[in-house]
Amino acid sequence: MSEIIRLEHTRNYLQPGDISAAMRRWKDYVHQPKRDLWHDYEWGNVHWYCCGNPLDARALLDTVMKAISPQSARELRKTISRFDAVWNLPSPPYDTDRR
Repeated sequence: MSEIIRLEHTRNYLQPGDISAAMRRWKDYVHQPKRDLWHDYEWGNVHWYCCGNPLDARALLDTVMKAISPQSARELRKTISRFDAVWNLPSPPYDTDRR
């Protein structure tokens, strides 16, 4: 946490709390129902303009992992990988035999 706080205070493109907000935004996004994710993929989401784009948040987290020490990056990557695992789950197959 101390490295993240230091990073937020030393980078001109970050404000205090930006990284935790990015984590929360990515976590909330990947736990949405698949149909909402597909809709966002196809048509975008107008709420991203006011509340932040979760894909930009994920890109910021990648940047942060490169800017902190390897040990801290490993800890952060461990947390983010759980969210990424949810993101990468395959969709359930459609039931085509149902009438």
